[in-house]
Amino acid sequence: MRAPARAQTANDPTPDPVKIEIFRWAGQWGPFRIKTPCGECALTLDVVRDTLQNELRGVPAAIEVREWLNEWWRPLRLFPLRGWHAPIVRVEGEIISEGEALNRGILTQKVIDAHAGRHGIAGVHLFGKESCPHCVRAKGYFERAGIPYKYHDVVRESRALYEMLARVKPLVSHSTPITVPQIWIDGEYIGGADRLAEKLGFAVEANPERGQNSLAARSLARG
Repeated sequence: MRAPARAQTANDPTPDPVKIEIFRWAGQWGPFRIKTPCGECALTLDVVRDTLQNELRGVPAAIEVREWLNEWWRPLRLFPLRGWHAPIVRVEGEIISEGEALNRGILTQKVIDAHAGRHGIAGVHLFGKESCPHCVRAKGYFERAGIPYKYHDVVRESRALYEMLARVKPLVSHSTPITVPQIWIDGEYIGGADRLAEKLGFAVEANPERGQNSLAARSLARG
């Protein structure tokens, strides 16, 4: 399992941006020159820019636009064969799309995965969903303790879902189901509502039907 990323603070240097490469249908190789404009390449670039301004706002990322025929060997992968059909999009060297306009959900997930692996999460955060009673309990614990927190709805916000999974999965086994709420306090992973109550010194009424959070489920499996 990967060690949790260190939480970034205001004193840290400029964060290392996630690298996004777009290979468009353009360029020249010897006597061969591409003259036909690529509409899907332009659409892909528009999708990347718009996703960075909206779903990925605040996540440091750098876009590099390359002409495929000038550097056709760079994205090429032989096993399985990939990287032949522009537009080609890579995130940190991994091909996430080729030959069609980009799916912005895939881009969001891959960029968040890369970012979460490099930088921890600062502040107080609660990832949950509206229909979750344990999320409501966790909110109540924060309010009773007078602790401000940021709430992320993982059903309504795709970025919140991808970030929660990217940060929790390295802490648990891949076979462990990820439940909500998932909570962090000042970079420390807490887990679910019961763990939060213990952290804040609140009593938790025993309830054998209550669902377990991810770390608790793993602890029970080991026991």
